[in-house]
Amino acid sequence: MENTSLVEKGFANLNKQIQNTLKFGVPVVVAINRFSSDTDAELELTQRLCRAAGAADAVICSHFAQGGVGARQLAEAVETACQQPSSFRYLYDLTLPIVDKIRIIAREIYGADDVELSEEAAAQVERYTRQGFSELPICMAKTHLSLSHDPARKGAPTGFTLPIRDVRASVGAGFLYPLVGTMSTMPGLPTRPCIYDVDLNLDTGNVEGLF
Repeated sequence: MENTSLVEKGFANLNKQIQNTLKFGVPVVVAINRFSSDTDAELELTQRLCRAAGAADAVICSHFAQGGVGARQLAEAVETACQQPSSFRYLYDLTLPIVDKIRIIAREIYGADDVELSEEAAAQVERYTRQGFSELPICMAKTHLSLSHDPARKGAPTGFTLPIRDVRASVGAGFLYPLVGTMSTMPGLPTRPCIYDVDLNLDTGNVEGLF
């Protein structure tokens, strides 16, 4: 059932994602995945909202159903965006203290007022600073279901404090990764790999079992 008002309400999150990317000084291209339940009015509204928010383009894609053909216009839009002037910049100076870099990400990208480190996280920050790792970049480990630490907070929430439970180091890879809230770092792998359900239909030439 078509619901353009709900699309417009939900755009608050996508708008924040566009603004976040623009902070890095590069053109933004939005890929809009077309679902069978989407209406033309809903898709066109999403395109208009994206472009009004500053996106260089917003392209409706159907590559899940049509393969490469369904993403051709997206590829062309990305190519065009790559030819536009850009002024890439990092969000923070790597020489800043660890906590300052975490705070900048929390405020600028997530919309938080501030961060709160647990005793364990604060101890780890002190340890990494002492060991000479303070200039490593930060890779936040946080739920993908919300811009905040709480999966139930949708849209573009503000006015919250981001809890940092722990800070860990991937020295070989070259970054520190704070754990936000109850975020788990264990991958959720099934006991039976999905590859067993994927097959090639020799009669039609189609891959089956991907979805």
